[in-house]
Amino acid sequence: MSELIKKITLHDIHESLGAKMIPFAGFYMPVRYHSDIAEHLAVRENVGVFDVSHMGEFFIKGPNALDLIQKVTSNDASKLSIGQAQYSCLPNETGGIVDDLLVYKLDETSYMLVVNASNISKDWDWIQKHNTMGAIMEDGSDDYSLFAVQGPKATEALQPLTSIPLADLPFYHFQTGQFAGAEDVILSATGYTGAGGFELYVKNKDAHKVWQAIFETGKHLGIQPIGLGARDTLRLEMGFCLYGNDITDETSPIEAGLGWITKFTKDFINHEALKKQKLEGVNRKLVGFILSEKGIPRSGYSILNSDADAVGVVTSGSLSPSMGMGIGMGYVDMAYSKPGTPVEIEVRRKRIKATVKKFPLLAK
Repeated sequence: MSELIKKITLHDIHESLGAKMIPFAGFYMPVRYHSDIAEHLAVRENVGVFDVSHMGEFFIKGPNALDLIQKVTSNDASKLSIGQAQYSCLPNETGGIVDDLLVYKLDETSYMLVVNASNISKDWDWIQKHNTMGAIMEDGSDDYSLFAVQGPKATEALQPLTSIPLADLPFYHFQTGQFAGAEDVILSATGYTGAGGFELYVKNKDAHKVWQAIFETGKHLGIQPIGLGARDTLRLEMGFCLYGNDITDETSPIEAGLGWITKFTKDFINHEALKKQKLEGVNRKLVGFILSEKGIPRSGYSILNSDADAVGVVTSGSLSPSMGMGIGMGYVDMAYSKPGTPVEIEVRRKRIKATVKKFPLLAK
């Protein structure tokens, strides 16, 4: 018997806006409202709003909260100040990644972990399994809605709704306060698009009010609702990993180019094996590439060298709306990982020329 697919709080609003709702990570989610390309460009050039309320929120509290977070995450959460967020991952015991996540420091003994929707149960069980120090764990995933307001005009769209000075909020910092008449909204200068903007964690009871206020205030800017289709192409242009595609239980953070969030100044799960990888090197690496011929790379396609030998595999790929060409990410043998290296992507039995590029794939 298949598991019941959940509805996010504003499901009916998205349907009324013409969204195509699809099952994704256990939830019905808006994949697009009109056109993936138009929605993508709206975020890059203007401002758009994603409802990503499927994401999970865990609260870790008490005097041992930091000890637990330090044990299960790869980054060094002791460096966080109150009001700061950090990108991190949960390493498993065999060299792979349980999930990637954000760690928010709410106060000296209270943290919020934001995890991927498809991994909520898996992550909860994993962290709970390692909670030998008795930290207090609360799953708030069903209590919060999450709106990502992204694009160069995001500050202009949101500032009339809050007294928090948004332009002064540094990247990966947040404040908790009143927003559009709702109390205790966590307003975070984070996002998954590379276009700038904010993410708002809102109690479900306030979700409708906050969503409507954002669109009313941003109407003169042409603010638009944006679906998961554009979210995927936006993150791909930046080279941001998607769990289940670019990082999995079988990919190490070192292979995935996430050494910068893997800090060996502390002990954490499997840190010795990952430290060895960092020191001795790995056999493959996650890279970005841009096609130089017409074609669209897809997950699972082979990456070839000039002799048509397989040297890697595509993990994410699409047509870039901003660049008008095929782009992607994939793991390749180290010999082919240097930016500028020519490779070929096998697209429907055709070999399409491509070049390995440094992230972000979209030139600034």
